[in-house]
Amino acid sequence: MSLSLDYSVAAPSAAPFFERTQAPGMTVWVIAIALALAAFAIAVLVFRLPRATWASFAAALVFGLAGYTLQASPDIPAAPKALAQEDYNDDWQVVDSRKILVGSELRSSSDAMLTADAFARRGQFEVAAGFLGGVVQDRPQDFEAWVALGNALTEQADGMLTQASLYAFRQASSIAPENPAPAYFLGLSLIRQGRMMEARQAWRSALAQTGEEDSEARRFMADRVERLEALLSQSGAIPQEGTE
Repeated sequence: MSLSLDYSVAAPSAAPFFERTQAPGMTVWVIAIALALAAFAIAVLVFRLPRATWASFAAALVFGLAGYTLQASPDIPAAPKALAQEDYNDDWQVVDSRKILVGSELRSSSDAMLTADAFARRGQFEVAAGFLGGVVQDRPQDFEAWVALGNALTEQADGMLTQASLYAFRQASSIAPENPAPAYFLGLSLIRQGRMMEARQAWRSALAQTGEEDSEARRFMADRVERLEALLSQSGAIPQEGTE
């Protein structure tokens, strides 16, 4: 099944950070730095790396970058993406996080979602996007399908935001402005690009959008915001408590 959405259609207005976010071009060296930052963010935000070990882990990443600058050959074409997908591992827990944030009320009823998720878990994002494109064409108000499509398109671009993935996230946000999922995944992609302060803004906005005080989605977002801000505070990007 092929994906045939008309991305030239103007997207409905959404939260301000959607409008300001672009899909930037990046050099190989910037990508390498962004990947190092993403690895650090995974360790802190997903695997709960103890704060006492942050400095050691960061030092290891710096040495790795130094080795890359000495040994790398960035002009050599990369390996085909299909080969890399054989060992795909969802370090960011994209599918499971989506289910938590979307919640039961906005859960898609399309059987194709299960198929798309199965392909996404195996790293076959082009196939997943094809199934999801069919879902949103048949059900343009399917919130979860739009979110999943945005994720598939982002993962297909190695975690980078594209015009197509931004369009999908905007569509989802226009359907359910109060749901934090689109803003969360936008912020997740920004983290993977090293744009941590923009990610913080997106995640704080997502937390503010989350309705029920004691819902699983709100607890999830509050935990992610707290860990991201602890990381930024530790790095000096934002003032630590009591220093303002």
